[in-house]
Amino acid sequence: MAFQAGGQRSVPRPVPEDPEAQAYLQDYATYLEAVTFPSVVVDHRWDVVLANTAFASLFRDVSPHPTALPGDNFLRFVLFHPDAAAVLGDHESSWCLPMLACFAAAVERHGHDPALQAIRREIAQDPIMEAAYRQGLPHWIRAVGEDAVEHDGAVRPLHHPDPRRGATECRIVGETPRTLRGLGYTRLTLVLRTPRPAPAPRRARIPRRTASHLSVVPAPQA
Repeated sequence: MAFQAGGQRSVPRPVPEDPEAQAYLQDYATYLEAVTFPSVVVDHRWDVVLANTAFASLFRDVSPHPTALPGDNFLRFVLFHPDAAAVLGDHESSWCLPMLACFAAAVERHGHDPALQAIRREIAQDPIMEAAYRQGLPHWIRAVGEDAVEHDGAVRPLHHPDPRRGATECRIVGETPRTLRGLGYTRLTLVLRTPRPAPAPRRARIPRRTASHLSVVPAPQA
């Protein structure tokens, strides 16, 4: 499995120079491919380092984009790709705002990183997103609490291109082993939930008419 998902990336991601770390990542890629749920390894910029076939399948219908493909940089995809809302349900509140919060934390830790600064400039060029970042985000965090910013454990809606899943939900599970964490990487897995079957149509009950109530007026509660 290559260090990509959903198409050829424009700029190859650097890999560790340590041969042992390279060998570990190759074996970890094999392990990741055995996971049936979409799973991705990202660095502090949200550049995708590894992703499995299930991750690529989730975003298989996403149109080409010069900078925001989900297999290149997941943060850019969530914020800037016009197709993001077609896959990520409740896009603004369930995905954009948490990712903006993660971006703000990354800028605080790695403020001089040129890739993060480039994303910051793109946010500033969009008046609506800039307002969300500067004014809306702090208010949202105060309203929902710090725990809502955390990806691990969050349940978020998805629109899977596989019609057998369709509109569903996923629980994001953060599972980063020590070696990956030491390389500066984070792994997230989207555990897809089984779609609930549509409820069977209920037969309409014909209300009994009484002398004191019209059928369109509810009776007072006892």
